[in-house]
Amino acid sequence: MENDKEIVSDLKGLINILNDGKEGYETASENTDSIELKGAFLRFSAQRAGYAMELKDHIALHGGDSDNESGGLLGAIHRTWIEIKQALSSNEDVAILSAIETGESEALDKYDQLIVDPGTHADHLSLLKTQRAGIADALREIQRLRHQFEQR
Repeated sequence: MENDKEIVSDLKGLINILNDGKEGYETASENTDSIELKGAFLRFSAQRAGYAMELKDHIALHGGDSDNESGGLLGAIHRTWIEIKQALSSNEDVAILSAIETGESEALDKYDQLIVDPGTHADHLSLLKTQRAGIADALREIQRLRHQFEQR
């Protein structure tokens, strides 16, 4: 039972991070004129929403519920997405991409913290690793796009 509480808490933390990312990507997509970036941002926003739904299913398996659809109000990840919103005020694509890189790196760190504890998260370790890989792929694409836009 105590283990279930820890699992639910950990997964809710990831859901907050995923929702922060989803909201950040949505905001970024609304504040760029680049069709290429809009497409990438909307794709990653939808990916984060899907990841959150998968984690909600696992929370239910452990006797918890998570009905939040928005990100957490506190924490480093939220502050990172706030930086994205601030970057958007200047409407500079490179600044937006750089802020997203920071947020994605911090999300990966959170996943890494849970993955190193395979005992607690054994029944959904594969899911965590798959989601982490998807975020790592997104980060690589964001870095590629930032380099591309820096050259313009």
